[in-house]
Amino acid sequence: MELSEIIPHIEVLIFASEKPLTSLDIVELINNSFGFLEERISLDQVESAVEGIREKYSSEFYPFEVRESGGGWQFLTKKEFHKTIAQLNGDKFLKRLSAAALETLAIIAYKQPITKGEIEAIRGVNSDYSIQKLLEKELILISGRNEQMPGKPLVYATSKTFMDYFGINTAADLPKIK
Repeated sequence: MELSEIIPHIEVLIFASEKPLTSLDIVELINNSFGFLEERISLDQVESAVEGIREKYSSEFYPFEVRESGGGWQFLTKKEFHKTIAQLNGDKFLKRLSAAALETLAIIAYKQPITKGEIEAIRGVNSDYSIQKLLEKELILISGRNEQMPGKPLVYATSKTFMDYFGINTAADLPKIK
């Protein structure tokens, strides 16, 4: 199948998906939709097509772009249109994290996996409320228990939602600490 025939299908998949789609997801979805027996599309073809799509939407003509965020590809509005979008969605985008929650989230992001006790030792205050709010917002998740510590405390890590919310793909994309 020609690349020019694949591109519209990739665009529509990225556009319609509620979550970021990886290149492997796209390969599987397109191959399943066409039911190719011999002529299946490859990961290289999808990656070439996505690069073409990114180039297309990077022009000033479009108010959105295709970006890799949250571990996959998404259509996202360009930064200069964020205030306009905030008018449409109101408080949804204006709700901010409290200073305590943001501090707790930063500790978890940089030190993950980490227990509540370790977070509290770094912050010097109780972090129950902040951790609960971050769990409710699905920015962090319980990734297991620390079997080596007494009481086997819960261990926290950042979630896919965190990566998507901040537009990063891995913890390695976080800004470096000076």
